[in-house]
Amino acid sequence: MLARQKGYRSRSAFKLIQLNEKYDFLTNARVVVDLGCSPGGWLQVADEYARRSNMIIGVDINPTEPLKNITIVREDVQDPRLPEILLNMAGSHFDLVLSDLSPKVSGIWEYDQARQISISINALRLTSKILKLGANAIFKLFEGEMISDFKDEASKLFEKTMTAKPKASRQQSSELYIICKNYRRR
Repeated sequence: MLARQKGYRSRSAFKLIQLNEKYDFLTNARVVVDLGCSPGGWLQVADEYARRSNMIIGVDINPTEPLKNITIVREDVQDPRLPEILLNMAGSHFDLVLSDLSPKVSGIWEYDQARQISISINALRLTSKILKLGANAIFKLFEGEMISDFKDEASKLFEKTMTAKPKASRQQSSELYIICKNYRRR
């Protein structure tokens, strides 16, 4: 309800706002991609907070209603052609990768968590192909045993990784966010 009142397409916009207030990753981001962008709440926040941005691209396998000044690409993040597509569109490597990816949940927790971590690891691998040195990335993950696999992979690529759960996340929610700062290797 509050999201609609503020003009955001989703409640998750407040999660990104709160994460940015604490970790300040949007301010200097000029080229931004949002993986799993539908319905577009994070894109709206990126457009609002990354004022110096000259390119924001949203990627989702599901349709996303257009937004002014934002390019939407309907692709699967697991498509091996996606890094080349994104780099060609942006004309450079990215300053920031946002990933709010989530599979359609089945209700079988172990299965859903394994699928979510798997697509997030794919997003991390994609990130390693499109991110500038020194740049940042944010990933949503479902809590569980497999989260350490993701953190291990991320710590090989970034100077610093931090775990956060914004207040806008529901108390009972299993989601948390990994903030990855200063990409250091290609």
